[in-house]
Amino acid sequence: MDHTNLTYKDVESLTNEILRQMNRDSWRPDYVVGLTRGGLLPAILMSQYLDVPMECLKVSLRDGREQEHNLWMAEDAYNGKNILIVDDINDSGATLNWIKADWEDYHPSKREPWSTIWNSSVRIAVLINNEPSEFKRIDYSALEINKLEDPRWVNFPFENWWKK
Repeated sequence: MDHTNLTYKDVESLTNEILRQMNRDSWRPDYVVGLTRGGLLPAILMSQYLDVPMECLKVSLRDGREQEHNLWMAEDAYNGKNILIVDDINDSGATLNWIKADWEDYHPSKREPWSTIWNSSVRIAVLINNEPSEFKRIDYSALEINKLEDPRWVNFPFENWWKK
């Protein structure tokens, strides 16, 4: 299998593209949520640039570990806080689908349907979006790929850096 190796400079450039898209939308989060592990670096960069807090959410389906629910974030969304969830890649969509289903299970009140909250207060940013992914509602992505047409593996600079 072919590989594409990204550099830290590439991650910075991709993050800048997402920030430009958010600026065009005139949308600003109250805080950024970095998904462990790959979403942490771009989330830190965005948090620093936007001067807003950053939180972490541990969702590691590939590694078969327990997931964090952090439903206080869902409550924040219901209370009108803007939340930006950040990951490195929307590959299969499993991680983002898990978060969406988990947060939908949390209902502090029935005053608004979750779909309204999700589409207004919660936005998703990924550096790379795989078009055939099962999760389709990506608000901001810097690079679109199609792994059905080109199944190359993307290596981020924080993966296996000690082997280089």
